[in-house]
Amino acid sequence: MNEKLLMQMSLIDQVTKPLQGITKEMTQASELGKQGLQNVATGTAGIVAAGFAVQNALMPAIEMDRKLGEVASLGVTGDALKQLQVTALEFSAEYGKSATDFVAASYDIQSAIAGLDGNELSQFTKASGVLAAATKADTSTITNYMGTMYGIFKNQATEMGKGAWVELVAGQTASAVQMFKTTGAEMSSAFTSVGANATSAGIAMSEQMAILGTLQATMSGSEAGTKYKAFLAGVAKAQDKLNLSFTDSQGQMLPMLDILDKLKGQYGDTLSVAEAADLKKAFGSEEAVSMIKLLMADTDGLASSIETLGNVQGMSKAEEMASKMTDQWERLESSWFAVRAAVFGAILPSINAVVGSLADGLVWLTGWTDEFPWLTELLGYAAIAGLSLGGVVAGLSLAMGIGQMMSGGWAVTMGTLNGVLKLLRISTLAMTASTWLFNAALWANPMTWVVAGIVALVAAVGAMIYWWDDLKASFGDTAVFKFLSDTIDWVIDKLNMIPGIDIDLSSSGSPELEAATVAEKAERKPIPTMEDFSASSTVQTTAQLPPQMVQNFTAPASSRSAGNQTHIGEVYITAEGGFTPEQMEEWEALSNG
Repeated sequence: MNEKLLMQMSLIDQVTKPLQGITKEMTQASELGKQGLQNVATGTAGIVAAGFAVQNALMPAIEMDRKLGEVASLGVTGDALKQLQVTALEFSAEYGKSATDFVAASYDIQSAIAGLDGNELSQFTKASGVLAAATKADTSTITNYMGTMYGIFKNQATEMGKGAWVELVAGQTASAVQMFKTTGAEMSSAFTSVGANATSAGIAMSEQMAILGTLQATMSGSEAGTKYKAFLAGVAKAQDKLNLSFTDSQGQMLPMLDILDKLKGQYGDTLSVAEAADLKKAFGSEEAVSMIKLLMADTDGLASSIETLGNVQGMSKAEEMASKMTDQWERLESSWFAVRAAVFGAILPSINAVVGSLADGLVWLTGWTDEFPWLTELLGYAAIAGLSLGGVVAGLSLAMGIGQMMSGGWAVTMGTLNGVLKLLRISTLAMTASTWLFNAALWANPMTWVVAGIVALVAAVGAMIYWWDDLKASFGDTAVFKFLSDTIDWVIDKLNMIPGIDIDLSSSGSPELEAATVAEKAERKPIPTMEDFSASSTVQTTAQLPPQMVQNFTAPASSRSAGNQTHIGEVYITAEGGFTPEQMEEWEALSNG
């Protein structure tokens, strides 16, 4: 084998083998990196999913534990917290409200009302929640309302018992909302504006609530509270200017109905402009007069409202209204929350202990970072190195992926080009088939054969004309030949009748050659004699052979066999050194034909 070829093959082997090894190593590293990343992603996703699943299962218990921890910060005992949790879950399942909101409301109540024991805290919170559901108010609004009412009627609450009193407030407020077409939020605004002025004057809660509810028929809760407060502030001064007594023997203000009756007795059922101005001077404000005018118009209705509210006991009315406004789907959702909170709440302390231990361990590690900074730095570098190696592998996988994408794109491109070429080949085959079909249809037409026959006839006649001299030299002036000449003339005349055909024999020579023309050629080109050749061996002799002989000698074999041949006019043969006797004999034979 060629040494150069062997050397080239050796060089190729030495280059390709290491490259193949490198490619293999890179592919293996990429696959390992890819598998590693997949394992890391799968493992991380599994851990995260498991963590979320556990957290989702424990979330109700965790949320309850957080809210209970807030309440515990106010000094509430563990037993009170346990009772509060049970009450919250029962309330949530019964009315479809949030148990965590219930516990959050207890924090506000405990902050506003100090000294509540575990049972009272649960009662206050439940009453507030039921009243909020009954009056379409949010829990925080009603919680603030309960705190305000407790501040106003604290003595009454202490006498009745805080638990019983708060249920009474919830029941009367719910009834007032129903009677006067107001809301819990508006009632809260009205009592907030009045404050403790009416209570300090000895006015019962049911009367205050009836007056404020009646005023809200034409004004907002805060405006009603403002007018009532103005009346209370001017009643003591008004009785002196009007010479009327609005207090009892003990100095307590008379009920509103009694005061209105005394004013009616002095001014009648309605007030004129002058009487209204006189009352304004007496009470000292327009707000007080406006309240008196409104209440004097329907004292019977006010009396009925005060009586109705006074007969309310407990919060049964609030519970009835709340039940009618409960959404059963919300109940189902809240019940499911309560079940998870109760079930996982039992094991939450143990889980909290484990989580706390993990947190303590992290705190311990944090302490190590402060105590051993060099170790912290070493661990940081190790973590960065590990992540960097993972980044290198990821980068290698990315590069391999890009290469695969490019290879795939090239394959798609070549496949598309191949498809286009196939379509082109199919189109070419279809065109070829169409051409064959067209040719077949064309040759099936009789006119095509007629035209082809005419063309063939013209070609045959042309060939005979072209070779006329040769034919005449071969046949001579015989009767066969005379008939052929007449026939050709007749055919040429008929062909010339076809449009587009015009055969002229003048350029190629007429079949009937004149004798003068032949003689002229003979004079112009004589046949050499023996004297001409013997004169000198250096004389160049010129001879003319018959055309057909020259054609046979000079034309190549392929040209001689062809039907359409090129005519050669004159051929000159130069003989150097003279002819031999044998050559002269051959020449004479050729000259004589």
